[in-house]
Amino acid sequence: MNYPTWLLDIYGGGTIIALVAVAHVYISHLAVGGGLFLVLTEMKGLRQGSREILSYVKVHSKFFLLLTMVFGGMSGVGIWFTIALIHPTATSSLIHIFVFGWAAEWVFFFCEILSLFLYYYTFDRLDSGKHLTLGWIYFGCAWMSLFLINGIIDFMLTPGAWLENRNFWSGFFNPTFWPALFFRTFFALMIAGLFGFITSANIKNKALREEMVRYCALWLLPALLLLVASGFWYKVALPPPQAEMIFATSPEMARYVRGFIIISPLLFAGGLLIAMARPSFLIRPLAWLLVILGFGYMGCFEMIREGGRRPFIIHDYMYSNGILKEELGEFREEGVLEKARWVTDEERAAKSPEVAGRKLSTLLCLPCHSQGGFLNDIKPLVQSFTREGMASYLAGLGRVNSYMPPFPGTPQERDLLSGYLTTVLTQSRESQPQISPEELAIPRFAPEDKYLLVAASDRGAILTSEPQLSGLDFSFAPPRIKAQLIQRAESPTVTSDRVEISYRVIGKPEGEGGRLKAAAGYFQAELADLTPAAKPFRPYRLINLEAKVAGKLVAKTKVRVGLSNGFACRNCHGGPWRSEGSGLSRQTAENILTAHDKRSHTKLAREHEQGKIVVCSSCHSDSSRGAKGDASLLTLSGAVHGFHGAILGTGDENNCHLCHPVGSDSQSQSFDGLHGTTIGLNCSDCHGGLASHGAAILKAESSPGAKPLLAKLAGRTALPVEEIRSRRPWEMEPDCLSCHPGFAPPEKFSGFNQWTNGKQGLFGQRMGEGAVLLCLSCHGSPHGLYPARSPHSREVGVIQPLQYQQKPYPMGADKGCAVCHTKAMADELHHPGMLQEFRNRL
Repeated sequence: MNYPTWLLDIYGGGTIIALVAVAHVYISHLAVGGGLFLVLTEMKGLRQGSREILSYVKVHSKFFLLLTMVFGGMSGVGIWFTIALIHPTATSSLIHIFVFGWAAEWVFFFCEILSLFLYYYTFDRLDSGKHLTLGWIYFGCAWMSLFLINGIIDFMLTPGAWLENRNFWSGFFNPTFWPALFFRTFFALMIAGLFGFITSANIKNKALREEMVRYCALWLLPALLLLVASGFWYKVALPPPQAEMIFATSPEMARYVRGFIIISPLLFAGGLLIAMARPSFLIRPLAWLLVILGFGYMGCFEMIREGGRRPFIIHDYMYSNGILKEELGEFREEGVLEKARWVTDEERAAKSPEVAGRKLSTLLCLPCHSQGGFLNDIKPLVQSFTREGMASYLAGLGRVNSYMPPFPGTPQERDLLSGYLTTVLTQSRESQPQISPEELAIPRFAPEDKYLLVAASDRGAILTSEPQLSGLDFSFAPPRIKAQLIQRAESPTVTSDRVEISYRVIGKPEGEGGRLKAAAGYFQAELADLTPAAKPFRPYRLINLEAKVAGKLVAKTKVRVGLSNGFACRNCHGGPWRSEGSGLSRQTAENILTAHDKRSHTKLAREHEQGKIVVCSSCHSDSSRGAKGDASLLTLSGAVHGFHGAILGTGDENNCHLCHPVGSDSQSQSFDGLHGTTIGLNCSDCHGGLASHGAAILKAESSPGAKPLLAKLAGRTALPVEEIRSRRPWEMEPDCLSCHPGFAPPEKFSGFNQWTNGKQGLFGQRMGEGAVLLCLSCHGSPHGLYPARSPHSREVGVIQPLQYQQKPYPMGADKGCAVCHTKAMADELHHPGMLQEFRNRL
């Protein structure tokens, strides 16, 4: 942040470094191994008294000199220019930390250049002993140059004890110094053999050509085997975080690890084949092919080594955006635009994504990403996000996607950057859904009627992914309605004797309905395969209920069953809504499954593409549907909330609306009950923020996958993780009485960490103190408590209160006991406080 930024939108810093560095590193390793190749091959010629071999060595030394000293020297200077422009802060740190190491390396490099020139230009002029001495001096200087560079390069990957003591030698002889040194040495010897093939293939003497080709194969094959062995040593020496980054976490590293594994046997087989080949026309193309494969081999290794440092440029010391780890707190407090030196006053003052957001992208994203380039192109990565989803994703950087640095700016800068990435860089502006309210007819009720039929859904706003349309089934519990028939009197009764209650789904074909089954004091029915109303979209279904006693119709009512397909997965996974503002599209479902395949090594996206409905609960157990799943895996609730709790947001924010259709910006707005619309609570007030909610569920999990996710939630929850009580999803929910002790007005507005004791304590199961009326019979459905205010209809959330007492409050509110008791009451029969005036007026 202390230097001007070199702007490389299309190419990105990583592309330039990769192009320059891999080519240079390939040739610089040849400069080491090739030096030993020259000396030992010259000794071979002297030992055999072969002028032909000595002539070959001279020809090869010219090729070697031009390639290593001219191209290698120029590309080496190019690396310094490149890293100084793209990562100036890291370059400055390395120079200051290892200043004497660099000085020593430059001395050896100078001696390396001088000795190689003398070696070539004194060929046939010096006696063999002195000439070989020059060759040995060259190789020794070249290898010492490798020795010194190796310590500095691997310091960036594994600083080791230097992080604590800042000692030169602790940083230089870091945990991976020795395996890396052996690895690079064997690599250098192998490359010497590869380039030996090139010059050997041009020898005109057939016998000599075949001899030298076999000789070069001896440089390739043993060195390759030793290289692979030292590679395993290198892997073992890596600290666990880096090993996990390379071999498990980073989605990009898999291709390079796979490439390294594939090229190893190809090089070995190619070396054997070329050693056995006789015609020169076969040797030449094979030789060049092996050199190209060797270049790819080196490229895979360097990309793996680079990737293993993420999210740092110097591991655990400096992030890839040039911000020191110890300064992260200052940046978050003061802001990136304030702390960065090369930011204009205009850019600091701007509050628009076009100006300030673009500058933040330059400072924070372009050190690793390109914009439209072929390496780490950021455009396809962000185009799936909405602005809101991107803001939350940025806030959670560095958790599950631990290869990314944490976002270092203020919340305002986070919003500016998310705006730039999603509405300027990718031009993906959103239109808000339009809601057209409808007016409903309220069923008739007369004061002389003898019965009241009350009913509600016991599970609030049921969510469905409509698998037959999306191809992905992660729907939860099917909706269920519970009903009670009350016989009105001074002492009313909830009656079930000779009672029959039937239902019919409004808007469905005639006859689609059924009977409610008698239970303990009520009737209930589970409504399978129920979907939200489509045209126009309504996040519910209306159900007609009729009650008969001894075959005679005695009461009618309607009940709303909250039901939404407004899963907003597209906020982060991309794809359109299936229709205006609602519905999981097949594209979004495919993107979700593709992400799952990448992280969990499954093949679900292929099954989805072939037309199969992918059912999440077939693997992840879901107690809401009685799905047992695989006991070794997380439950569906634990997997979804635990994973996203770690990846979204900086802490325990209320991010529920990013996925659930509860927010005012959603088409469903399904949290329309008393707590949401009248009092102004949000999901986190009862369930905890996403991180806390996920932690509580994960603590009840037996799957081995729970602990790693819990560890990523540490520091992000409302309470320390160890203080959060575990709970089983769908069986233990926030307890109403934790905010309403003794049914009194609340003194706090948080039910988090106060769970019901099993299913019988759930609001949808609970009855009043007299164990006569279900709580939901008077108060309505969870998340839709009276007075519910739905933007889709003024009446839909309060049908029965309006039907029976002409006001939207809970049944019997405002001392309205006469609705059932037929007279005013002086005693609070069902729970304390019920004879007070209703507090939360509309």
